[in-house]
Amino acid sequence: MNNLIDRLIDLAFAEDIGDGDHTTLSSIPAAAVGKSKLLIKEAGVLAGVKTAKEIFHRFDPAMNVEVFINDGAEVKPGDIVMIVEGKVQSLLQTERLMLNVMQRMSGIATMTRKYVKQLEGTNTRVLDTRKTTPGMRMLEKEAVKIGGGVNHRIGLFDMILLKDNHVDFAGGIEKAITRAKTYLKEKGKDLKIEIEVRNFDELQQVLDTGGVDRIMLDNFTPANTRKAVEMIAGRYETESSGGITFDTLRDYAEAGVDFISIGALTHSVKGLDMSFKAV
Repeated sequence: MNNLIDRLIDLAFAEDIGDGDHTTLSSIPAAAVGKSKLLIKEAGVLAGVKTAKEIFHRFDPAMNVEVFINDGAEVKPGDIVMIVEGKVQSLLQTERLMLNVMQRMSGIATMTRKYVKQLEGTNTRVLDTRKTTPGMRMLEKEAVKIGGGVNHRIGLFDMILLKDNHVDFAGGIEKAITRAKTYLKEKGKDLKIEIEVRNFDELQQVLDTGGVDRIMLDNFTPANTRKAVEMIAGRYETESSGGITFDTLRDYAEAGVDFISIGALTHSVKGLDMSFKAV
């Protein structure tokens, strides 16, 4: 997966720098050296330090990065995360990509930490989804972990998740589960099977069919979630999804589900404010 991050960094530089950063190349002598500091301007949870170092070193291995605050730390305005020393041309050309990544990752980690704290004292864990920025999924999922959340599947390849459309196209719950199990056996793959249910009728069909690892309760109310958890009675992992807000989060946890998946952790997060300024 590191290969994906390397490719993302290369692509990001290609789209930003193109045939050259002509502003920097025209105004800054090639031999000039200097220092820049990463300054926090908003309270939150820091994420992306490790990736920032990769960005600097991939662009210019001679850049020296001194880190003062690491991923997962709670930061406040005025905190200095790192000081980077090297060619001024390199500092200026890496600034925006590093900030784009760190601001977004820190925003995700900050929101995740808020959701995780809301569930303190329950046995329910916060999951992310595939609702990520194309190309940035590995970094966004890493930010969720830094914030204290749990990664759901990384993509379509590391778990079977039979959603409503799969069930409808397959011709029902039983056919979808049976086909999934047959496929895994034929391919010699050991993947967990999760299935989404929309109502109690579908839930009963899953319980009658069996052979899954987790049941996702889609758009159930907290009261119906409690009832569903009682029906499942610990036989399978349970996950709540759909229409869950920060305000209703704890109600679902108290209904007894193992996981709550939150698309908002990655699809509509606000970046954490920070700047990269000359020392």
